[in-house]
Amino acid sequence: MSDSASPAQRIVAVVPVGALEGAKSRLGGTLDAEERRELAIDMLDRTVQAALETPGLDETLVVSPDREVLTRAASAGARTLLQRSQGLNRGIREARDDATAGGADAIVIVPIDLPLVSSAALEQLMAPLAAIVERPLVVLAPDRHGRGTNGLVVAPPDAIEFGFGGDSRAAHAACAAEAGARYVEIDGPLSLDIDTPDDLLLVEQLMTETVDAHR
Repeated sequence: MSDSASPAQRIVAVVPVGALEGAKSRLGGTLDAEERRELAIDMLDRTVQAALETPGLDETLVVSPDREVLTRAASAGARTLLQRSQGLNRGIREARDDATAGGADAIVIVPIDLPLVSSAALEQLMAPLAAIVERPLVVLAPDRHGRGTNGLVVAPPDAIEFGFGGDSRAAHAACAAEAGARYVEIDGPLSLDIDTPDDLLLVEQLMTETVDAHR
């Protein structure tokens, strides 16, 4: 039994992934196409592994229009869903509907571009599910700029609509308020994502400092 969730709750991680070709185009000035593709694959593998190792998560569901993504995720032990629609939010809705049909009480949406993702970080994101009884409940991990959403817990899964893209932190907070949901924000390692060359530089600096600290 995990401290992160009540045994009565079925919690599903939803990992939305776009096509590997053309991934992370905003890093084009820093990484070439093959390097960006390798980065996307590495982040996919790391995210799926972290979710699979997280106590309290009953299932990890990867949704993507890219069959190579689904093959890699399935080989790691995740369940997969071929996205039929276009766009991030529509893909998440497809996964939400699938998870709900399977009896999910909550979903945890985890993008793959979080370099510090870990089972501990995901447990921290999920902790309010055990601590807060009220439903609906929305838990959000904002990015380091305070504008984006780097992790989202929704219980029940259909409590709000998804507003990833642009100022998604404000969009999700507004959706939670409109739904009368309890809204909680969580700080921590999930605040760092890789979206721009500056983000990539920051991650490289952190990794170097970590290596130096363990020497």
